[in-house]
Amino acid sequence: MTIATDFSEILVYAGRPNETEIKVRLRAVAELGVFRHALPSAVGGFGDNFASLVETHRRLGETCRDPGLMLAINAHLWGSVYPILLYGSEAQQEKFLPALLSGDWLGGHAITEPSCGSDVQAMTTHAKQTGDGYLLNGEKRYITNVPLADWLVIYAKLDGKISAFLVSREDDGCHFSNESALDACRGSATGSVILQDCRLGADRLLGKIGAGTQMIQKALEYERAFVFAGIAGIMDWQLAEVVRYSRERRSGGVHLGKHQAVSHRIAEMKLRLDTVDLWLGKCARLCDAGQRLTMASAQTKLYAAEAFLQSSMDAVQIMGAAGLESGGAMAELVQDAMAGRLFSGSSEVQKNLIAALLGTGDAYRLNTQPHS
Repeated sequence: MTIATDFSEILVYAGRPNETEIKVRLRAVAELGVFRHALPSAVGGFGDNFASLVETHRRLGETCRDPGLMLAINAHLWGSVYPILLYGSEAQQEKFLPALLSGDWLGGHAITEPSCGSDVQAMTTHAKQTGDGYLLNGEKRYITNVPLADWLVIYAKLDGKISAFLVSREDDGCHFSNESALDACRGSATGSVILQDCRLGADRLLGKIGAGTQMIQKALEYERAFVFAGIAGIMDWQLAEVVRYSRERRSGGVHLGKHQAVSHRIAEMKLRLDTVDLWLGKCARLCDAGQRLTMASAQTKLYAAEAFLQSSMDAVQIMGAAGLESGGAMAELVQDAMAGRLFSGSSEVQKNLIAALLGTGDAYRLNTQPHS
């Protein structure tokens, strides 16, 4: 059994941190072992399970109240650690995993482009084989942990097939910048990657040529399943704050929570939070049992994203002007929750995926061939 980690030294989010502060916070959680859950002890993990990962992320979220920090952690884990664990050669695992798990290196993955998001087949970043490796060209945008990341798993088309490459910020022809940074989830960095004749050795190919589509799907399944584990902890704090406020605030001679319009919103916030927890628990059980995650992760991401946004708006509505105070957490969480509907695939993408898995929507092709 994993011992509960003490996160009391992780400061509560209080305004936009600078890049140095973001790296310090990530290094601090790494030193507390946050990157080692649900990983085998043979590679430096705790040898525990996904249920422990969810519990740890949830407690960290409740303590730090920082959706950006939780987003950065998940980008590091599902974007770099797990792809290397699942698809990397023994030499790649030995080189990358110790430094990624300790926090000496910060990772992530680069999929999105200026004109390509969820439709990965529209990707234009491309790779060309050279005599001793590969040459990459293209642009990636809205990439979590850039420009702070030391390494990224970058996806590019090689002979028309999506493949994955391990790229360092120090590689010639590779430029990380904070261009296209987002004004949401400010506890993490978001930026762009420019590849201009970025030359990589043969050992930088991750997995097989053409395996990139499968790798993206796997990474996003994990991310969708667990990115809201930490945010569930934030929602728990959010609910506690609203309940406290509803008791202390007086309106019409009674405490605010006495009014049904307020108490019903609070009840719905509680229901949403508990439902998110149920979905997170289901994803953890599926992973721990080695079962397929595709449907459950899409459902979890869809429900949790919409729940976080609605509960954040309800919290501001209940607290009124106090919820909109400059620098106040509640108003900023609304903006972060808007981003939550977009990262790891928008809510609309999740609905399309769920429909496809049910055999309709994009997955259904009417058979118009005449019967023989």
